[in-house]
Amino acid sequence: MINIKTETRLKGIKLSEGIAVARVCLFNDDRHSNLPVYQVKDAGKEAEKQRIRKAIKLSVAKVENIIKDVEARVGLSESKIFVAQKMLLEDSTVHNEFFDDIDRNGYNAEAAVTRILDRYESKLLEVDNEYIKARATDIGEIKRRLLDVLTEINPSFQCVGTENCQRGKNKIVVAKELTPGLTVSIDTAFTKGFITEHGGKLSHAAILARSLGIPAVSGIKNIHSLVTCGTEILVNGHSGEIIINPTDHTVSEFKSRYRDLKQDFTLVSPVKGITVMANINKAQDTDEALSMKAEGIGLYRTEFEFLVRGHLLSEDEQFLCYSQVLKTMEGLPVYFRLLDIGGDKGADFFDLPEEENPYLGFRGSRLLAKRTDLFRTQARALAKASLQGEVSVMYPMIIDLEQFLNLRVAFEQEIANITHGKINHGVMFEVPSACLQAREILEHADFASIGTNDLIQYLFAVDRNNEHVAYDFTPERKVFWNVLKIVADAAKETRKPLSICGETASNPEYLKRIIDIGIKQLSVSPRHISAVRNRYKELKKK
Repeated sequence: MINIKTETRLKGIKLSEGIAVARVCLFNDDRHSNLPVYQVKDAGKEAEKQRIRKAIKLSVAKVENIIKDVEARVGLSESKIFVAQKMLLEDSTVHNEFFDDIDRNGYNAEAAVTRILDRYESKLLEVDNEYIKARATDIGEIKRRLLDVLTEINPSFQCVGTENCQRGKNKIVVAKELTPGLTVSIDTAFTKGFITEHGGKLSHAAILARSLGIPAVSGIKNIHSLVTCGTEILVNGHSGEIIINPTDHTVSEFKSRYRDLKQDFTLVSPVKGITVMANINKAQDTDEALSMKAEGIGLYRTEFEFLVRGHLLSEDEQFLCYSQVLKTMEGLPVYFRLLDIGGDKGADFFDLPEEENPYLGFRGSRLLAKRTDLFRTQARALAKASLQGEVSVMYPMIIDLEQFLNLRVAFEQEIANITHGKINHGVMFEVPSACLQAREILEHADFASIGTNDLIQYLFAVDRNNEHVAYDFTPERKVFWNVLKIVADAAKETRKPLSICGETASNPEYLKRIIDIGIKQLSVSPRHISAVRNRYKELKKK
């Protein structure tokens, strides 16, 4: 155990945006480290099987309660994460594997459950697909649920527990891995953040953390050895950094840089001179956007509707999502980003090819041009939804004018026989080559949006999810702002609307520089809207 006494900064991977400062509550990841293992014979084998049947029944009941709770607190899509766990718990094939293991090896229920589910988990972790690897977390959680019942451990939040532990309010939970059950079993109203050693952005738990608005960072090696219960930590979900024992000066500095340090969602009405819209991942997110008085939806990440549900959405399923958003926004602008999959966003049901470097491979508009099955159903669903309100379609990862024009023509061909309303076609400026051709592209596009996250990644050749090079993922370099100005000048010259999204847009620290280059339309996470508007008010006073 290394007990850090001075301010120490560590870099990990951001799972969920936001800033939090609070004291640590260490999750007891080792509560099953000393499981009872013993041999059984004859009647004893049947008794162990019966223990497993009882554990399954109680675990299923627990998961059913979680499903209802998550549906009420977070949303229907998120609750389906636990439906998958329930299905596996009820799978007779898995039950038979438990029973066969007891018959074959003659060991107790705990040993059988551990052996079989460890094997499932290992197989998933061996697959060279980040989405499938992320599902291993769900297998591990099912195992822990069963073992909690078998060993009669209270399956509520398990804390290491010391006199300084923040068991109740205002805690930052530190665990080896963020699981869906851990994410929702804690009283989230009093949980300020999550820090974990393992866990990816595509994990179900990460999706839940983002839906709940709780900052989360992963990839902090040996975190349990670096802190104790009660240690104060600052979690920066925007950058993936954590600061152990931050000084008063550091906390004060972050208060000035990030207006949402205490997750203050004080409502600020729209202000003249700047337009602040909301980013959303799901149709249900429009409620939060409207509650923060968003002036529209500037970025609807439509791929998350697929990722949360865990399957390809039909034309009708997509239509229901898109029309719901348009109806809810009641005439306010809505910008739909077409499926932006590949890179760090994949799933087995998309049937993507294995690639050595997926960030530079089959993704974005390049993928849409080849996967007509995905492109066609989305285009048709959007066209039908446009009868509910004006639709603005954004093409992701555009590399040049030719690619944009080809996709636009393909879109119009796919919807030629569909009655539809007004549809605008725009470009996401995320690739440097497109930015350098901004004027030519904007002469043909109806609008554009700058995606700062990918633009920084490709401009500086830095993997934004790699903690070893994360220090280079920064908007601080002058050349980044020079590229933004090229796009902003082109928009001004062609008189086309231009917005900016991504972490740079959400950070009030950069608002002055964004406005100075001529961009006055931003799209940010709903919880950042007020902070951006407050910052603009401050700038107007100077």
